[in-house]
Amino acid sequence: MLSLITLAGTGAAIGALSRYGIMRLALPLNQWSLPFATLFINLTGALLLGWILTSSLSPSWQVFLGTGIMGGYTTFSTMINEIVLLGRNQHQRTAWQYLMLSLIGGLLMVYLGTLI
Repeated sequence: MLSLITLAGTGAAIGALSRYGIMRLALPLNQWSLPFATLFINLTGALLLGWILTSSLSPSWQVFLGTGIMGGYTTFSTMINEIVLLGRNQHQRTAWQYLMLSLIGGLLMVYLGTLI
């Protein structure tokens, strides 16, 4: 049986590669000031994490999917960096909208995930 460290690390690699692929696919959306790719990634990750952590999955699967894949897939640091950059580039209103969409949307998505 794989150790929990191996499960989390393997999952994190899968999650990070998934995030990279989505970011690459979303390059045409970069013409707008709102970082849609990061918002999509974090909201879908919150939904899935809500489901994973309240499901009847075994602890090993929860580590692999939750800590590993969702941990590598979602990105708090990128979201914060984008908010700071928006604020510095005279897009304070968009920065606040992005922050609120991320926080309120993330909470809502986790809640919806627990209902699945």
